[in-house]
Amino acid sequence: MLINSTNHTEDDVFTCYSPSVVGYRYFAVVWGCAVTITGTVGNLMTVLAFALDPRLRTRFNVLIVNLAAADLLYCTILQPISVDSYLHLRWRSGEMWCKVFCLLVFLSNSVSIITLCLVAVGRYLLVAKRAVFERVFSDRGLIILLISAWALGLGSFAPLWSVYVFVPQMCTCSFHPTKGRQYTPILIFFFYFFCLCCIGVFYLLIYRRVRITSRALLRYRLSRRSSRKKPASSAQGPDDSGVNTCSCKISSEADLTQNTDEISCEESPRSTQGSAKVSDLTTANDMVPTPAPTSKPSSSQSAASGDDKEMKHVTSMSVTVFLCFVICYIPYMLLHIRENDDVPPVLNTICANLTWLNSCINPVVYAVMSKSFRQAYHVLLTRAAAPFTGLRTRWSTRST
Repeated sequence: MLINSTNHTEDDVFTCYSPSVVGYRYFAVVWGCAVTITGTVGNLMTVLAFALDPRLRTRFNVLIVNLAAADLLYCTILQPISVDSYLHLRWRSGEMWCKVFCLLVFLSNSVSIITLCLVAVGRYLLVAKRAVFERVFSDRGLIILLISAWALGLGSFAPLWSVYVFVPQMCTCSFHPTKGRQYTPILIFFFYFFCLCCIGVFYLLIYRRVRITSRALLRYRLSRRSSRKKPASSAQGPDDSGVNTCSCKISSEADLTQNTDEISCEESPRSTQGSAKVSDLTTANDMVPTPAPTSKPSSSQSAASGDDKEMKHVTSMSVTVFLCFVICYIPYMLLHIRENDDVPPVLNTICANLTWLNSCINPVVYAVMSKSFRQAYHVLLTRAAAPFTGLRTRWSTRST
């Protein structure tokens, strides 16, 4: 990625012409336009859905909106400039905007990673240490966390202003291949490997906790069934499995953010049979709020089972967002960890273009895997299409 300045004019420095990418650039332009349109519309709809739908105004969804804002910055402002560079095979915006472009790109990426970390940490605290979660992720705490995320990203990459240059091999602005060698590996390791590994660890801890509590709930249900089959005289002592017959309260947290089923038994001298109480704790912390249960009070156990499925479903959605980020950025980061002068320019270009996908894919994941976001998107699209629908109706009426 060394830039040879010998006998090169300023225009030569900002060109990325290469025979290997002449044909590929048209695919990159189409790909970039699709990312710009999809990412802008999708992330804007996510922000509007949060603002207009009261069900989505939750503490965890504030983090989702922050993630959408970072992606919106890239898709709406930065992506069209990248498309222009590929279309003309040169950077046409000047040296100053090249540096600004590079700073904003890394700011957007770092804020996305930090936000994903906050989501993973918050969910784990909600599972394992609810009191700590309530203090850290309070309304005031969320504001501090969001400001800190943007400040950390800006503080990490703004000092590298002097090493931002146009890199012809990727037809975009990035770190200087030699001047930034003492800084860039540290930042890349921290943001793209350490932080992503931390996210993976927290999700594994959440998965482990969910498995433990799911097994505990299953054992409780089995003991309930066995106690119902026994005569009343044998229901006052411990059963064969050593589980006391008691008044049990099950607190089923039915969401991605409320991932544990706590089972507490308190002996009651007035009761000879266990009584189960399932409370759906859908609070402002839920990432995707669960609609009010429509089942009868006598079907509390089936409601708990539905809550457990919903929790696993939304957890899968958050893990999918995390995995999409990893898949989009790992190839690009691996090329930047080592000297890649011998890497074909088209491979550099493909890896750089793959990172574009991350900025537009999250709204698609929400629409596919979240019923609440899907319904909110549908309402927004219906409202947007209403003027055209009314115009078509009036035109049809006049024609008849």
